[in-house]
Amino acid sequence: MLNLTPEQEARALKLHNESLVIDTHCDTIIGVLRGSFGLGDERPDGHLDLPRMKKGGVNAQLFACYIEPPYKPTRSLRRCVQMIDAIYQQAELNSDKMAIAFTAQDILKIHQAGKIAAIISVEGGEAIEGDLGVLRMLHKLGVRAIGLTWNQRNDIADGVGEIRAKGGLTNFGVKVIHEMNRLGIVVDVSHLTKPGFWDVIAESSAPIIASHSNAEAVHAHQRNLDDEQIKALAKNGGVMGMNFAPAFVAPANQTIDHMLNHIDHIVQLVGPNHVGIGSDFDGIGSTPAGLEDVSMMGNMTKGLVQRGYSDEDIVKILGGNFLRVFQQIMP
Repeated sequence: MLNLTPEQEARALKLHNESLVIDTHCDTIIGVLRGSFGLGDERPDGHLDLPRMKKGGVNAQLFACYIEPPYKPTRSLRRCVQMIDAIYQQAELNSDKMAIAFTAQDILKIHQAGKIAAIISVEGGEAIEGDLGVLRMLHKLGVRAIGLTWNQRNDIADGVGEIRAKGGLTNFGVKVIHEMNRLGIVVDVSHLTKPGFWDVIAESSAPIIASHSNAEAVHAHQRNLDDEQIKALAKNGGVMGMNFAPAFVAPANQTIDHMLNHIDHIVQLVGPNHVGIGSDFDGIGSTPAGLEDVSMMGNMTKGLVQRGYSDEDIVKILGGNFLRVFQQIMP
């Protein structure tokens, strides 16, 4: 676990406070939509809310509109729009604390204003319902990233739960990638099968992200990327966000050290420009010790300092790498 000198502690605190910290995946908006809580409330359970984000120094958050299985396939779009509406409502109710960002410039402006930038993402291409016109309208509603699949098959591609079929992008899926590139929507390959991943690499003219996936070489799990995928993602200019789900991190007794091992491996493999944070808060039942909720995000910086990363590389990992991708796709 973390054991820093006073000098390292001071350096980590300064770095974390001065950095733009971006988390590319949480499922918190599901609970908000169900009426369990509001983002402005510091709740005693769960992982993420605005007060704890402030404590943890997280400045920008991709809020996933996750299309749950009961809403597939016939109610996917309606459910997605309901979740987008919930994000807008929370932004209005908490206008002193957060604002929706539609561009990379918005993220910086909102951060400079002392607020948290909310970016709308969709987890599950079922929401597009096989219609590029729907995709264009989702963009107009503010969607700036789409995870092509969850674990199942849809009109776009096969999810990791369908690995037996060895399927990748459909013909419609290829059209979706091209239209997302044209519109300025980030293509997210987390949950996609390996054949689908390689199809996206072949078809996307823009950098891609794996918003919440770790390194398979460190811990074998079907949701993690293997070394060849990581190399291809890096060559594409993309970034992968480290997922805090214990099952993706280590076999047992997971701690922040195990989480940092994934970062070490990726940096050793492709350098420091292609890794970031994608916590999966409120989409996972538990977390590694030391990352219990968003208020503990500063421990990521402490861990990177303890492991000897430079200030420049830490700033990249905390959010600079994802910001670079957003500036390329949605300036």
